[in-house]
Amino acid sequence: MNATQTGLLAGLVLGLAAYQSFVAFLVTLAVGVIGLVVGRALDGELDLSDVFGRGRDR
Repeated sequence: MNATQTGLLAGLVLGLAAYQSFVAFLVTLAVGVIGLVVGRALDGELDLSDVFGRGRDR
């Protein structure tokens, strides 16, 4: 299991722990997406500097 899969799994498990309603489903989805992004960043498949930028080139 790579970091992307581990991050996604951890996010989904944490979200399911709070499962009680449709709102909890949305929280689970959001936490799963956050876990996926963090996992991809740790794997090096996502360069966060492209997302946040390093400032403007002059």
